[in-house]
Amino acid sequence: MGRKVAVIIGAGPAGLTAAYELLKRTAIKPIVFEAEDSTGGISKTIPFFGNRIDIGPHRFFSKSDRVLNFWKEIIPTQREVKRGSIYSLYNNICISERNKPEMLICKRITHILFQHKFFDYPISLNWETINNLGIERIIKSGLSYLHACIIGKKHKNNTLEDFFISRFGKEFYYLFFKDYTEKVWGVSCREISPDWGIQRVKGLSVTKLLHDVIKNSKLSFLVSKETERSLIREFMYPKLGAGQMWEETAAKIVRLGGAIYTQHQIVTLKVDLTWSKVTEVLVYDKKHKKIWNISADYVFSTMPVKDLIYALFPPVPTRIKDISSRLTYRSLITVGLLITDTHIRNNTKIKTYKEIIPDNWIYIQDKHIKMGRVIIFNNWSPCLLEDINKVLVGVDYFCSEGDDLWMRSNREIITLCIEELKLIELIKNASEVEKTIVVRTPKAYPAYFGGYKHFGLIREFTDQIKNLFLIGRNGMHRYNNQDHSMLSAMVAVDNIVNGLKSKDNIWSVNTDSSYHEEKS
Repeated sequence: MGRKVAVIIGAGPAGLTAAYELLKRTAIKPIVFEAEDSTGGISKTIPFFGNRIDIGPHRFFSKSDRVLNFWKEIIPTQREVKRGSIYSLYNNICISERNKPEMLICKRITHILFQHKFFDYPISLNWETINNLGIERIIKSGLSYLHACIIGKKHKNNTLEDFFISRFGKEFYYLFFKDYTEKVWGVSCREISPDWGIQRVKGLSVTKLLHDVIKNSKLSFLVSKETERSLIREFMYPKLGAGQMWEETAAKIVRLGGAIYTQHQIVTLKVDLTWSKVTEVLVYDKKHKKIWNISADYVFSTMPVKDLIYALFPPVPTRIKDISSRLTYRSLITVGLLITDTHIRNNTKIKTYKEIIPDNWIYIQDKHIKMGRVIIFNNWSPCLLEDINKVLVGVDYFCSEGDDLWMRSNREIITLCIEELKLIELIKNASEVEKTIVVRTPKAYPAYFGGYKHFGLIREFTDQIKNLFLIGRNGMHRYNNQDHSMLSAMVAVDNIVNGLKSKDNIWSVNTDSSYHEEKS
């Protein structure tokens, strides 16, 4: 008998983690097929006129030592980024050591832009917040929160709106959650399952914020894994972008004997008549326009569940097909802009180069502005820039494939973006924008509405196929963070190594107490 083969669909964090784990721990050969022309999935980094921009981007933070050790094994070195030393850091490592893989430790700074005022994210109960909101709103918010504490426990969280109100009160919900969340998903919070809030917010609440303010400790990176994800103050980040982690991982996979094929799209997964095993995978080579037939002992799928169900042969039962056809996704348009300077000045106590704002992200809490968030790449890694004297900005727009925003031309998207950057006063006129790029990411966010309420039936159906493992964000139709996607792949490999048939432990990643961001 020859060497067993695992077909891995998708070269994002989950797929590449599965391949690397198989090579390190088994004799199984992983063959990774990626439909796009590069690795990294939604964690990739894109060249941009000598600069590099991320989709996301993605912070490298996890409560899992297993994930942290994986990252450090791929890119082991670390160097702290101090805001005031970005120029010297740029000269020291971005020029002389640009090609040397290195993890930086960055300060996490994020604000909400609401009514042209900046608020800490998550909201801090400090003088600036009180001054920006006004004493009347603060009192209303406090009373609303107390009401939620007293009354909320009597009501079941049937929707995402219920979840937010029970955690923060109605006033805080309307001020800081409703508009942005509905911008992300394109529907009312009353139509979204509370599962999204449970996964993304978890232990965070007004009580936790008060506790964090009182504690006010400066935790090191290694200790920060014990805090709520939304409260972390430091994170690791590869100096050439999140995609550098996956570029390095892909290179190691090939060196260890695995195979990675980009521009190869899965067409069909043939399953035996008892629906117990995938026997063969058909792959379309986009470049050479031909079909591959590959026998598979194992299949790891990170492709969107809707596409996976469609690709299964023989055709799935009508009920399963109907549920999958109603699964919904939100897509992402990222506009990268190289600008001469920003006009929002740094009014914090944090020292920055040229006094640019110190934020990693700025969330735009304004339903009249289409942009969702602004990313200042200078504050992630100065090595992303060819010229540190410029400012590299990313702007995210949330949309759905086929809607008005998605169908606009790149030129129209750029025009909209520049006008909105002027509205929030980041720039004054279009002449300050030197270069632009538009990146479209379909199915970036699996949605918690539509067919999602019956997703359990799809899980039951796919789980019966013994050698098929659904992993990652789109593979599990779950809004996983990067580390949770990796953990789902690691646990799937554990099951193969240990001969475990049940897949419950894969699905429990990011849901059970051991993976919650709230410490038990």
